[in-house]
Amino acid sequence: MSQPFLEHILAASASQGARAAARPEASDFDTALTFGDVPAEYRAGIEGSCLFEAVDRERLIVSGGDALGFLHRLLANDVRSLAIGEGNRNLLLSAKGKVLFDFELARFEERLELSTPPGQGQKLAAALDMYLFSEDVKIEEASQEHRPLELGGPGALETIGRLFPGFEATPAHAPREVLWNASSVHVTQLPVAGAPGFRLDAGAEAAALWTALVGSGALPAGLVARDMLRVERGAALFGVDVDENIYPQEARLGDAFSLEKGCYIGQEVVAKIETYGGLNKRLEALAVDGDEPIPRGTKLLLGEANDVRELGLVTTWAYSFVLDSGCVLAYVKRKHQTPGTRFVLGDTGFEGTLVELPIAR
Repeated sequence: MSQPFLEHILAASASQGARAAARPEASDFDTALTFGDVPAEYRAGIEGSCLFEAVDRERLIVSGGDALGFLHRLLANDVRSLAIGEGNRNLLLSAKGKVLFDFELARFEERLELSTPPGQGQKLAAALDMYLFSEDVKIEEASQEHRPLELGGPGALETIGRLFPGFEATPAHAPREVLWNASSVHVTQLPVAGAPGFRLDAGAEAAALWTALVGSGALPAGLVARDMLRVERGAALFGVDVDENIYPQEARLGDAFSLEKGCYIGQEVVAKIETYGGLNKRLEALAVDGDEPIPRGTKLLLGEANDVRELGLVTTWAYSFVLDSGCVLAYVKRKHQTPGTRFVLGDTGFEGTLVELPIAR
C-alpha cells in the first residue's frame, strides 16, 4: 500500500542519495532508509522537526453496543474510562503476561480505532475475534484510509502551527480533527522515536500533507535516524525489541498497561511482577567500543576462561552521535544492570559498557 507514496517522497530527494530499505520490524514493508543526510535528519530530531512516513500502519475499527466493555476486559490498558476523543497506548497480552500486540487506541463517539504497526492489523483482529462470542461487537479492518505521517523533534508543534494556524497540543493520544485544504486531518500527540511528537493522518491526501509539512520546516528522515534517536532514548520497537517472549515491564512499556483497572488477559502476571519485582531481565543501552554494526541476537558475555556466562541479548544497534560510537539496546539479566558494567559482545570482537537511559546529550 505504501509503495507509490514511498516512491513519491524518495523521488524528491533522489539527487541527495535518498534510498529505501525493508523495515526491521516488518520486513515485508519498505520505507526510507535515509533521505541522503543522516546527520541532518538526526539533528532535526533533537533540535528541530523530523518527518517520518508511517503510511503502512494498519487500522481496526471496533464498534457495537458491547465494544467498549469487550476491549476493556481484554486489553492491558484502560478503555472504559476513556472519554470520547481520548486514547492511549495499549497492549494485548498472552495469558502468561507477555506482549502479543502493541498499538494505539482512540475512542470516538460510535467506535474505537486501533492503529497497529505494519502487518499487524489482521493478526490483531483474528486474536480479538477468538474472544468474541455473543457480544454486540464488530471488528473491521480499515487500513486503506489510514495513511499517517509522524512528526518528531522539539520543533514539531511549531511546524504544525505554521500549517494549521492556532493549533494547540492536545493531551497524549487524544486525536484532534483539523480541517485542511477541504480535507480532514487527524492530529494525535504521541511519542515519535522515543520523544514527544505527533501523528498526522490525512488519508488519501498523505502525499500533499507530506509536501506541506516539509514546506513548513520539517526535514524528511529515515530508518537510520529513527533508530539513532530511539536507541539513545531507550524506546523499544515492537517486532524488534518486543515480541511474544517479553513482559511489558522488561521493555519499559509502563505507559501501555494499567495496574488499576482490574482483570484483563495476563493481568495477574503483570501485577505479580510489579508487586514482587520478579523481572529476570530489562531493556538497557550499552555503549560499544567501535562503530561496526552489532547483529541482533548477539549475546552479552561476562567472565573468563571456563566461567563465561550469557547475561543478555542484543536487539537493536545504532550509531550514537552522543557517544561517538555504536550503541545497542539489549536485554540484560537482573543483578547485572549497573551502569559501567562491561560485557563482551558475542564473537564480534567488541565490548559494550552499560549506560544510563536516556543517554544524556
